[in-house]
Amino acid sequence: MTRARSLQDLGALREALRRQQAEVARLRAEEEAERRRQEQARTAFARAVGPVQRLPEPGRVHGHAPRPEPLPRQREADERAALREALSDEVDVESLLLTDDGLSFRRPGLGPDVVARLRRGQWSIQAQIDLHGLRREEAREQLAAFVRDALQRGQRCVRVVHGKGLGSPGREPVLKAKAQRWLAQCTEVIAFTQATGPQGGAGALIVLLERRSAR
Repeated sequence: MTRARSLQDLGALREALRRQQAEVARLRAEEEAERRRQEQARTAFARAVGPVQRLPEPGRVHGHAPRPEPLPRQREADERAALREALSDEVDVESLLLTDDGLSFRRPGLGPDVVARLRRGQWSIQAQIDLHGLRREEAREQLAAFVRDALQRGQRCVRVVHGKGLGSPGREPVLKAKAQRWLAQCTEVIAFTQATGPQGGAGALIVLLERRSAR
């Protein structure tokens, strides 16, 4: 009885081992089938795409660029408004204008040679604004902004085109007198003179600004 029992246990053990080996074989077969499937997929993709070449390494260093400084837009707007409001049509500047060959202006302390050199074109014109067709308030605001921007860029000699007034009522150059008043009130304007013929003649002013470093 004992011998029969031992033979039965041995048979059961053999059967368990057989089943375990069969399961291991099945798993290996599935893994091999999956490997072959992936290999076939890679081969098919390579055939469809064709030969490829690896791109060279760019050698870039990904760092953190410094953030740009904020633009003082509100301060600039306030400065433009203050400059615009400071230019009045009521200020009498006729006493400051020089009645020479071409109507001109210079700050006290500047020699007359400054105006002469300005008229001769010793300073090259670096920027220009054309006030043609603008209403008084538009012209004053744009002129104030133009002077301020020229100063920020470090420009010294600019041209202001106001026109000869041929299209104005009475054919009077209205903007000419106003532009002279406005410019004379800008402390940054140290001199101006009527342009010569090639520079615009009676329809333009050549303006000299104070020296200021560009920002």
